[in-house]
Amino acid sequence: MAEIIDGKKVSSEIRAEIKERIVELNKIYGKVPGLAVVLVGDDAASAVYVRMKGKGCEEVGMNSFQHILPGSTTQGELLELIDKLNHDSDVNGILVQLPLPKQIDEKAVINAIDPVKDVDGFHPVNVGKLVADDECFLPCTPHGCQILISRHVKDLKGKHLVVVGRSNIVGKPVANMMIQKNEMANCIVTICHTAAKDISVYTKQADILVVAAGRPNTVTGDMVKDGVVVIDVGVNRIQDPSDSSKTKLVGDVDFATVEPKAAAITPVPGGVGPMTIAMLLSNTVKAFEMQNR
Repeated sequence: MAEIIDGKKVSSEIRAEIKERIVELNKIYGKVPGLAVVLVGDDAASAVYVRMKGKGCEEVGMNSFQHILPGSTTQGELLELIDKLNHDSDVNGILVQLPLPKQIDEKAVINAIDPVKDVDGFHPVNVGKLVADDECFLPCTPHGCQILISRHVKDLKGKHLVVVGRSNIVGKPVANMMIQKNEMANCIVTICHTAAKDISVYTKQADILVVAAGRPNTVTGDMVKDGVVVIDVGVNRIQDPSDSSKTKLVGDVDFATVEPKAAAITPVPGGVGPMTIAMLLSNTVKAFEMQNR
């Protein structure tokens, strides 16, 4: 049986450390970090994520500034708000919840955020620094994956890490992070995606497998080797096979068939998800320290 990688537990430990650090910062500077979260529209899943981020801020003693805008908000109006937040000294981190309504260009919005407040790590400046292995804000979900991996694989040097998915949010950044020359990375990295005729050719080689395909049960037991460490980033709501009147959350990995072959695996929910918010809070503290240095 595989070891279940408990993201909730690790996240809780990180949040406790952040809370202690914020107490220290308040003693030094007489203020605490502040995170501004912007939600445009009424997407139910996005609203849940925003509430969770607000709750996370409250838990560690951080200020939370939530801006809930109607779905009819124009790109100009959103950019005006971001400019205001860029110049607000009480706001150390800015996160615009994605996806945005069709009338708004996501890239234009991301580019408008001051790179020193870009706690999502999506601004081109931070992306470039990540690739160059320079100090930057690491994207939250990939960074959470990295921490879970480093805590369950003792020596990462030379391990073959395979990423399924090439998104700017997870696939590309996690590959860039894990190829760097440091003790939390130094892996041999392969990225595979829908252009591959047979993804299993690559997944079967993985010592560590990160799956961020955005499709339920993409990776099955016959696609992995014994002893693999599996990080399942996917969150998909599907009809419950045992009760058609209900739904259930599943990942991009078929847990039932992969878990018996894995050395360790993240569950869905309770694996990568809690780590994302913990890393967001950590980045906001980092932004506060940089801006008050």
